[in-house]
Amino acid sequence: MTHKKIVIAGGTGFIGDYLTQKFEAQGYQVFIISRKQKYKNTITWENKTKLVETINGAEILINLAGKSVDCRYTKSNKKKIKNSRVDTTRALGQAIVLCQQPPRLWINSSTATIYRHAEDRPMTESDGEIGSGFSVEVAKAWEQAFFDFKLRHSRQVALRIAIVLGDKGGALRPLKTLTKLGLGGKQGNGKQVFSWIHIEDLYQIILFLQKNEKLKGIFNCSTPNPVTNSELMNALREKLKALFGIPSPVWLLKFGAILIRTEVELILKSRWVLPERLLQEGFTFTYPNLNDALEDILKK
Repeated sequence: MTHKKIVIAGGTGFIGDYLTQKFEAQGYQVFIISRKQKYKNTITWENKTKLVETINGAEILINLAGKSVDCRYTKSNKKKIKNSRVDTTRALGQAIVLCQQPPRLWINSSTATIYRHAEDRPMTESDGEIGSGFSVEVAKAWEQAFFDFKLRHSRQVALRIAIVLGDKGGALRPLKTLTKLGLGGKQGNGKQVFSWIHIEDLYQIILFLQKNEKLKGIFNCSTPNPVTNSELMNALREKLKALFGIPSPVWLLKFGAILIRTEVELILKSRWVLPERLLQEGFTFTYPNLNDALEDILKK
């Protein structure tokens, strides 16, 4: 029996796990490219020949690879964050070039943080302003490495993904813990915009792109209804029945970030991003509103 094939690079995290389960339920054979031998169908990056063999004949290649940005931005970590994205993207493009049956669709992760800090207006694909700083430079290099490949037989789509919400991991877990401990107040001034997407809608966007064969280029991957940080924390307190939530001023966040070895930018940057292209092309979100998304995730 011949199985339809999906390849997910960097597919050992909570997004990769979710996509693997979903595609396997559809009858696909899913192969993972990773440094971790988490699944039986795992291919290592070092085996270039096997890499080409695995990608050859796939319907979709999805690249999620990259070191987590949830760390201190030391010189060493900055190098790893950038190289883990750029180098893996180049390795996949080089493998596709060698395929006799290249994947019909190559989806590469990017990030909604490529846009500037925005509290004044939303950023769309058509009029969004690219920001500055380390995270933005990584995102720009990542996308450049992807679009440097001019492939005749593989459509290329870069997803500028907002914060992904799901019950198995991601940003929601630490926020839930803080809320349950009574620390679920606004962070900073609370005005920073929190652009997000339910993990199921991320999966549905991939299916939508697979079906609509004329679509390519850059897509913002976020809900059409972002919220402020204050609104997010209010919703979490309500859903978790927290009686109070102590706010966290900027100085405390900076101190706490040092203690837990992360960067305060992850909390304080205002990512006001809208999925203009997806809406124009007719995509319908299953979870467009935060309350519905939290209701679904927190019941699990």
